Amino acid sequence: SDRHPDFPSMPTYLLFESASGYGLFEKMASEDIGSSLDEVRKSVADLSRFSKIMKLKAFMPFKSAENALQNINALTEGEMTELLQNFLEQSLLKGGEKKAKKKKKGPKLMVVDKKLGNCIKEVLKIDVVSDEKVEELMRGIREHLHHFIKQLRPEDIHQTQLALSHSYSRCKVKFNVHRVDNMVIQSIALLDQIDKDLNTFAMRVREWYGYHFPELVKISGDNYIFAKLATLIQHKEALSEEKLPQMEEILMDAGKAKEVLEAARKSMGQEISVVDMLNISRFAERVVKLSEYRKNLHDYLIKKMNDCAPNLSALIGEQVGARLISKAGSLTNLAKYPASTVQILGAEKALFRAMKTKGNTPKYGLIFHSTFIGRAQPKNKGRISRYLANKCSIASRVDCFSEELTNKYGEKLRDQVEERLEFYRTGATPRKNLDVMAEVAKDLAKERKEKADMETDEDTSKKKKKKKRKRDNEDGEEAEKVSKKNKKKKDKKDKKDKKDKKEKKKKKKKKAE
Repeated sequence: SDRHPDFPSMPTYLLFESASGYGLFEKMASEDIGSSLDEVRKSVADLSRFSKIMKLKAFMPFKSAENALQNINALTEGEMTELLQNFLEQSLLKGGEKKAKKKKKGPKLMVVDKKLGNCIKEVLKIDVVSDEKVEELMRGIREHLHHFIKQLRPEDIHQTQLALSHSYSRCKVKFNVHRVDNMVIQSIALLDQIDKDLNTFAMRVREWYGYHFPELVKISGDNYIFAKLATLIQHKEALSEEKLPQMEEILMDAGKAKEVLEAARKSMGQEISVVDMLNISRFAERVVKLSEYRKNLHDYLIKKMNDCAPNLSALIGEQVGARLISKAGSLTNLAKYPASTVQILGAEKALFRAMKTKGNTPKYGLIFHSTFIGRAQPKNKGRISRYLANKCSIASRVDCFSEELTNKYGEKLRDQVEERLEFYRTGATPRKNLDVMAEVAKDLAKERKEKADMETDEDTSKKKKKKKRKRDNEDGEEAEKVSKKNKKKKDKKDKKDKKDKKEKKKKKKKKAE
């Protein structure tokens, strides 16, 4: 028999994690479960047989959907939550089982996830089993769960699983819109594709329009300027001095504009029909628009990189930094890579070829496009690439795990790479990394303090303004009350004066009579 030797001597339990809660099932000592994997699979398919093997010992339901999500997030990371720990302690390590544990004959726990099993073993000091048989038993419990727990109906289980899966998915895709690296990955991929396409299209415009005006190719070296000139000039026979200001604006050189005009008059190019020229000019317009879109996309990438990975951008540049993130898959993946992996990221083919042929491994991958590698002497290229990869690793980790968005660390790391280059050239001793990081932390603390003081001052000034406004309102109300009182007195006095005048007139009339 290939049965587990500890089954008869000690109780064996299986931890079952579900969307509804944690379950603990006891594995009954039974001969017919066989000890082969096939026997276990057969027993899983038959409920009457499986119910003799596994028996529900305890069940701990989750208190709420938030509690379920919190626990499932911890389980995916291989961590044990406080709820799970209390549940296992209450169910496993109590009474006689605590005594058995002291005699080194404690219960065994079967767990599917090995990482979680190691965590439980380390914290609770109990033996943990993780193998294929455990997976099959777990499958059986999942299939027959509603038979073990009568209160859980199949439709309730499905509804709970669906709700938790939606919550879990939302939690996983939740992100800060200002620090999303997916946009960076797509932008750099599109930028590289546009660069390739633009190069092909520009060469096609040069060749196509070159049949008509071959001299323009030598005068205008830039593809974008050539396409704009082709769109403006079209038929060279119609080119006159009226278009000189427009050509000067495109070429940014009055001398070159006049040179184009002279070349058009002496051109050896062939005649082109109106229909052909229309197609050429339309295609040149598309190239111009694509070039302008490429510039806008580059600006967008710079902005996104400063929002997503400001330190990596400050250290190695936006495009190289974006390529590193794209190659790693995400900023988090890049932050998890060691510096040695970052150094050869993008040179995997060369690495495996070197390993296969037992030749020299590559010294750098994507970071070769950094200006630092180009400025180093040939003998120091490998050393500076290793140092730069180390700093890139630090910068990516700061960007990924820091809650405060700043490029101070990247700027200081860039200064350190500059100092290292100087050290290779002249031997000047560079600063220690610890001192540089402490300096940045000090500067950031100072900035935070100044910001807090400014906010305090603003709050104080707002409060003062509010008090003043209130006081002014109160003074205004008092003044209004006084003015109303004075008005009433005046009205009363005027009424009295009018009354007195009337009485005097009456008296005069009586005397006259």
